[in-house]
Amino acid sequence: MVIEVGRALLSDDIIEEHFLCDVLKCKGACCIEGDSGAPVTDEEAIQIEKDYPLFEEYLPQKHKKEVEKQGYSVIDSDGDLVTPLVNNRQCVYSFYNDNGILQCAVEKAYFEGKIKFRKPISCHLFPIRITEYRDFDAVNYQQLRICKPGRQCGASQKLPLYKFLKEPLIKKYGEEWYKELEIAADYLKSSR
Repeated sequence: MVIEVGRALLSDDIIEEHFLCDVLKCKGACCIEGDSGAPVTDEEAIQIEKDYPLFEEYLPQKHKKEVEKQGYSVIDSDGDLVTPLVNNRQCVYSFYNDNGILQCAVEKAYFEGKIKFRKPISCHLFPIRITEYRDFDAVNYQQLRICKPGRQCGASQKLPLYKFLKEPLIKKYGEEWYKELEIAADYLKSSR
């Protein structure tokens, strides 16, 4: 079933499935798995380039060299603007913390109050992926093997995916849109 909220067409598993990131188990695998970097908008690419001097200190030297070589964003094989990768795997803006968990240098600088940009919306919304078309956005839940701990953790907490991702969904579509999504979710649950 597809749920229409504003210009977004959402798969019903966004409402029905449970999710809560468990980085202690997945170790931030979403920053290293995949066939391309994280999608970024033109505005996000500009912001990353502007903020880079404020978060580059968290990056390993190898990552800094890749930024020098590839640039702050690149066009992937599908023609999409994405973050560069190190060794065709790891996001260039990620680093391992002392616990062996991948973290985002952009987000670290944000939480330390150095920048106002948290991270690309595609990263913030993960495991939801949005494909923008002229007349609508296709909003889908990407169920990946690497996120099994997140599904288990979400199920144990009975936390629906759309509630876990409330903040980035509001960032993307606004408060009113999210209220409409909650109404649609309540209606869907009551009709089953």
